[in-house]
Amino acid sequence: MRTIGTEVRGIRAPIIKEGDDLVEIVVSSLLSSKEEAGFQLKDRDVIGVTESTVARAQGNYISIDDIAQEIEEEYPEGETLGIVFPILSRNRFSMILKGIAKSNRKLVLQLSYPRDEVGNSLMDEEEIREQNIDPYKDNLSEKEYLELFGDYKHPFTGINYVKYYQNIVDNNQLEIVLSNNPQTILEYTDQVLVADIHTRNKTKSTLKSSGAKKVLGLDDLCVEDKGKGYNPEYGLLGSNKASETELKLFPRDGEDFVKEVQKRLKELTGKKIEVMIYGDGAFKDPVGKIWELADPVVSPAYTSELKGTPNEVKLKYLADNELKDLEGDELLSAMKNEIKNKERDLVGKGRAQGTTPRQITDLLGSLCDLVSGSGDKGTPIILIQGYFDNLSNE
Repeated sequence: MRTIGTEVRGIRAPIIKEGDDLVEIVVSSLLSSKEEAGFQLKDRDVIGVTESTVARAQGNYISIDDIAQEIEEEYPEGETLGIVFPILSRNRFSMILKGIAKSNRKLVLQLSYPRDEVGNSLMDEEEIREQNIDPYKDNLSEKEYLELFGDYKHPFTGINYVKYYQNIVDNNQLEIVLSNNPQTILEYTDQVLVADIHTRNKTKSTLKSSGAKKVLGLDDLCVEDKGKGYNPEYGLLGSNKASETELKLFPRDGEDFVKEVQKRLKELTGKKIEVMIYGDGAFKDPVGKIWELADPVVSPAYTSELKGTPNEVKLKYLADNELKDLEGDELLSAMKNEIKNKERDLVGKGRAQGTTPRQITDLLGSLCDLVSGSGDKGTPIILIQGYFDNLSNE
């Protein structure tokens, strides 16, 4: 009996720069690793390439001046701009705020509380209860927040984000309010930029139906080719700090890239290997309560065989029910037979209870992100083998 199931390897690669042939780098890095470690590639292996390397090779960058220009083109000069529900981040929204501030207008920044959309905290939730504050209906001014929670620092970054965002913007240009009701911003202005990620469409709809004159989202900015970086689908969503004045956008044209890597590997190895681009994984830290997914999607591009959700039976369910009277080799043989003869669609079936009902690309992308990390491991390419195998495969 085969004793190894899924295997995951982080593949080291050169430092990627703008203009590099990333297809060639991915393929050559994988094949060099194969020779060094002595593993064999198989059909339905999966290669994950981190989104940052794809965007960097594309040169998909913009500057804070580019963001200022977008704001000036989209919103009336001299009007107060409301910004709703940005995440708390030093390398994501902070850079966007720098750009917006350069458009030289009054800004009202509305933060959700006690946590942002992806779980970063603005205050101690026990103190909220002690202060008898109801996040569902109470709004807090910046002054009230600083009086009550001004000493609070994010447990991982050590940053007080209200003070941090205020320090980004010069003079008295920025006013901060804490409210979980998007309509609160309309008390300050009818010109609104929606900055949340996964709930952005609902926020936009609420504001438009509530009387806002102009509503755009981060996904509506930097969407056209104007001789600089752009992303037609996600705009500024998924962007990251590249330098003190530049941001790297989420990669574009990803489908062309994954198909070309797959084609090249097929030519060189004879194996049909699935390829995906991955960003943040979709998982939540049980201690810090932070949901990792600050990108708009886990995988912006992938080859066709990665589409869909797993179709798996739950071994524990079978062992405790239909096969509970069997043991040893007889149990193993019966289990393999159940897997081989499972229905094509197990949705709603008892034998599938407890399996993870998520997109395959979300599961694989999260696995890739955990292996590569976000620091100095130097493995922007991930090889996953045996993921589509099951107990019945010898």
